Amino acid sequence: MCLKKLNITTLILLMLIPVRLMSQDSPEDRFSRGATYFSAGDYSQALEEWTGLYSAGYRSAELEYNIGNAYFKLNNTPGAILFFERAHLRKPADEDINYNLQIARTLVVDRLDEIPELFFVKWYNFMSLLLSSNSWAAISLVLFVLCLIFLSVYFYSSKYKLKVAGFWLAITAIVFSVASLAFTIRNKDLLYESNKAIIFSPVVNGKSSPDDSGTDLFVIHEGLKVTVEDEVGEWREIRLPDGNKGWVPSNSLEII
Repeated sequence: MCLKKLNITTLILLMLIPVRLMSQDSPEDRFSRGATYFSAGDYSQALEEWTGLYSAGYRSAELEYNIGNAYFKLNNTPGAILFFERAHLRKPADEDINYNLQIARTLVVDRLDEIPELFFVKWYNFMSLLLSSNSWAAISLVLFVLCLIFLSVYFYSSKYKLKVAGFWLAITAIVFSVASLAFTIRNKDLLYESNKAIIFSPVVNGKSSPDDSGTDLFVIHEGLKVTVEDEVGEWREIRLPDGNKGWVPSNSLEII
């Protein structure tokens, strides 16, 4: 009798599971609903839908771009810049993302002379972000396999021209394989181990040491993009675009 009751209970639970799953919205549904709210001018509800997806672990340039737009409409400049920057990392060549990021940056109070990034570093970062880290890794693996194939042609072919072609093709393949691997590593570093951050506090005093008793070195405002150099307790040492350094509270910024 007890076994029969257990079976009936189990059957009921199994029948309820699909209903429960069907009642849950898919990420696509939530994204679309957020777009509907946004189009209707309900930016707070749109932001709630999209940030809910982001908090759940969903990542895409489109999602981050839309979150940035919602923050911008709500006059939250640091939030808009933060998510435009995140979207930019995923799609550095996207014109809409770059345009909106530049517009948001014009609202930042601080105007600092930025130290220009070296050309080859800028190019290296741009190339690394053109494809995902998985795509670069797959390309690297394919090129490595091709290198082995060309080497086998070089070692085992009896024809001189094939041996020469196999040798140089193997060299070319291994060079591009190593380059793709380097792009893979750099892509991962830029996306998941970023040392760039956006100031979120309206006004922040940069200190000479990681404590409140430190001397004030500079004053910065929300929305400014900085580089995190070090961390001690609840303080982080940051470098400003003009090269100046100072310590600020960890809760005054958000890592990109």
